[in-house]
Amino acid sequence: CLIFVITWSSVLGLEPCRAPLQWEGRWVLYDHSTGRNSRAAVSYDGLNQRIRVLQQHKKHTPCQKFFEYIYLYQSMVVFQIDQKTKDCSKLTLTDAWDPFDIPDNSTFEEQYFIGGPGDSVEAQEWSDRKPARRHETWVGVYTLKDCYPVQETYTRNSSVATSTRFFNLQLGISDPDVFTPPSTCQSARPERMAESAC
Repeated sequence: CLIFVITWSSVLGLEPCRAPLQWEGRWVLYDHSTGRNSRAAVSYDGLNQRIRVLQQHKKHTPCQKFFEYIYLYQSMVVFQIDQKTKDCSKLTLTDAWDPFDIPDNSTFEEQYFIGGPGDSVEAQEWSDRKPARRHETWVGVYTLKDCYPVQETYTRNSSVATSTRFFNLQLGISDPDVFTPPSTCQSARPERMAESAC
């Protein structure tokens, strides 16, 4: 018995666009379990499977420590660097590389303009929704013109886990050295540093 699965994307003849493999910009990551936003400058290198995240300082968060994170997925390690003291932790990555792109088997959800009248940013929304599953676990919004990420949302156990909004993206990596851990990481500690100094 053969079962044919027909998705809206195949009916409409739509294929996911190809997101840029290297870019820099900013993001706001919202963790729904803690209710916290984390703002950061980001360098993304999909070719070499690495990401650098530089947390943005906020004056209204007393006791908060700010870190730089260098994720090196080919080595399955992440470096956590205290921006003030340059103390460094070297941790094992447990999650596999998950690029910022639209997977080939994604389901087309909708196409729309972001903003109001006169705004010209057109975007497509895709998900991993399948007919046999109740809810999607990933929804991604990407610009139609250049396929830049706008927002990605992940859910676990039917509740939203994280939402990431992207903005001010620029093509390419201006300084490849941002993926090289500083010399203080040669004597890195093996445990994660606390995010609060209080």
